[in-house]
Amino acid sequence: MYKVNEVFETIQGEGSFTGAASIFIRLQGCPVGCSWCDTKHTWPVSAQMQQPLGDIIIKTAETEHWAAVSAAQLVTLFSQQGYQAKHVVITGGEPCMYDLTPLCELLHSKGYSTQIETSGTYEIKAPEQTWVTVSPKVNMAGGYKVLKSALDRANEIKHPVAMEKHIDELLQLLQQTDCAGKLIYLQPISQQRRATELAIAMCKKYNWRLSVQVHKYLGIS
Repeated sequence: MYKVNEVFETIQGEGSFTGAASIFIRLQGCPVGCSWCDTKHTWPVSAQMQQPLGDIIIKTAETEHWAAVSAAQLVTLFSQQGYQAKHVVITGGEPCMYDLTPLCELLHSKGYSTQIETSGTYEIKAPEQTWVTVSPKVNMAGGYKVLKSALDRANEIKHPVAMEKHIDELLQLLQQTDCAGKLIYLQPISQQRRATELAIAMCKKYNWRLSVQVHKYLGIS
């Protein structure tokens, strides 16, 4: 059973799948503690906040409520909601607190592609064909370390940046893994102009890519 904060269909706004119609599964629970996190309502897991899945689907505001849902129930929900997207993004919270293999395998068997967005602080349990986006969180309040195994598994590394020290952190992380075949993105934190200018300059310098959170510019979820 997965603790699900919300499920919705939208356009992926970040990284390699930018522009792709996607179904997002947002899982509850994260101890990493990123100061700029825009989904802090997914951090705590309280038994008092558990609700039926039907209530989760219709909620209209960000809340700490979650539902215990099986992989099979999620696939059924996609059909019930009339979702047309065939790409599923599993995010959080920190989705890799969970074993995502059963969910991803079922989705693949039903014709969906899968993607995980993780901080890289937990072991990644997912099938080989699942696309893994590691957005490494360094020196966060929770004290968790970015795992070499997560960097090795990543198909893309999407690093949040606001200042020069974030570039230095990324360069140190990249020394721990073989970057051949991996896509490296810089994503300006909070769409700050200074952060965006820094990210563009560093993308030019190191031949990386820019991720600009298109969904925020469009004003969609």
